[in-house]
Amino acid sequence: MPQNNNGAHGPEPRINITDPVFEGVLKAMYGLEEPLRKSSLEPALRELVKMRASQINGCAFCLDMHSKDARAHGETEQRLYALNAWRETPFFTPRERAALEWTEHLTLIASQHVPDDLYARVKEHFTDEELVKLTLAIVQINGYNRFAISFRPAVGSYQPARPQPVAVNA
Repeated sequence: MPQNNNGAHGPEPRINITDPVFEGVLKAMYGLEEPLRKSSLEPALRELVKMRASQINGCAFCLDMHSKDARAHGETEQRLYALNAWRETPFFTPRERAALEWTEHLTLIASQHVPDDLYARVKEHFTDEELVKLTLAIVQINGYNRFAISFRPAVGSYQPARPQPVAVNA
């Protein structure tokens, strides 16, 4: 791949959506995360969903970010490497498999919609509230993928937030 104007390899960034002029757009996107943080959806599961949708969409920026976040939540290298072939591995729980299949169908919704049998399988593992929030997580990452693919932020520099130490009362 040719070098861009910054001397790095990869496509040239287009628009810096972290510029303060776009604050309202990012604030709206970040707002979608709040109900997810307060949900019973496991953080590691949310990261798997974000990675799977980003694999389907080919979003290098989001794959870099969410692989790092998944590791920070304790995800294993083996599962991350096998995510693209999750159906052929024994590494994922039935709940994770349901979430991954739901993610694939919603990410590719124009070509396959959501069949009743898939909905029934997913409902075996998620409450109504969890399924709505899982769907929100998929909507959110697909939106972020479209921003990142369109505007090409530099890939590779993202670092997950460090966990804050817990204060211990002596």
